[in-house]
Amino acid sequence: MITHKVVIVEDYVLISQAMKELVNSFENFNVLYLCRNGKELVTKLKTPKNVPNIILMDVNMPIMDGIETTQYLKDNFPDIKVIALSVDENDETIIKMLKAGAKGYLLKDVEKQTLEYALEEVVKAGFYHTKSVTDILISSLNEENKKLPVLKEREIEFIKHVCTELTYKEIAEKMFLSPKTIDGYRDTLFEKLDVKNRIGLVVYAIKHQIFKV
Repeated sequence: MITHKVVIVEDYVLISQAMKELVNSFENFNVLYLCRNGKELVTKLKTPKNVPNIILMDVNMPIMDGIETTQYLKDNFPDIKVIALSVDENDETIIKMLKAGAKGYLLKDVEKQTLEYALEEVVKAGFYHTKSVTDILISSLNEENKKLPVLKEREIEFIKHVCTELTYKEIAEKMFLSPKTIDGYRDTLFEKLDVKNRIGLVVYAIKHQIFKV
């Protein structure tokens, strides 16, 4: 049986210790070490034996946060799978972590069974997401053979802007359109692409290479 190596990057010691105990209780997973921030992790990864299969990554940390660290890993250690850990369910935070390369997103009060399932899914399927994005991923990943809707040039432009940190108001200014028109683009695309929110648009754009991360 293969044991998958896990590293926990979390600035609160009690949380990281609790996560370590949970992960070590799972049959196929073992925690290599703990880090308190991204900078500490980057230093550890300079030694080959310290390179794990999966990293449980806190989003909000001092010195080098989870988003910056995840982006670094995508650029330098693309084989490492990152699962975000956060108390934040904000759309923008989730979008930033997805764009940075996170393969999953968990809340810190996650149940033991869910954590184990998430780790197993990241190993098997390559991704796992919390309830807020599960429906979006299921609908997009299970429709490989479905004919893709035809998108107009301005709709594609709008989607690309959605994948940035711009607000809808700023997107309207960028596209020289009124906020009401932008709301129309958004609602039309929600229906056309069968997604429920901005995260769905971002996931769709990344999946279909409208926006490359």
